[in-house]
Amino acid sequence: MNRRHTVTNVRVESGRLRLTVDDRPLSFSLLRVSKRLAKASDAERSVFEVSPSGYGIHWPLVDEDLSIDGLLGIRHAPKREKAIA
Repeated sequence: MNRRHTVTNVRVESGRLRLTVDDRPLSFSLLRVSKRLAKASDAERSVFEVSPSGYGIHWPLVDEDLSIDGLLGIRHAPKREKAIA
């Protein structure tokens, strides 16, 4: 199950995606996290939505989505099906 996050202060400055996740300020190179965002205009990057659960960020004008767990390097094990006896 994906963890819920509190995501605030999302912005792009000096070629970096800056945001606060669970009260922790973070910064990522735009080129490393998304070539689409790196190529987008400031106006396109300024329109975004954080999912209500804090699972991810969506930029509709760029058609880009980033998962918070992905940015944090959290990997989830695939779901295993229960064996039927």
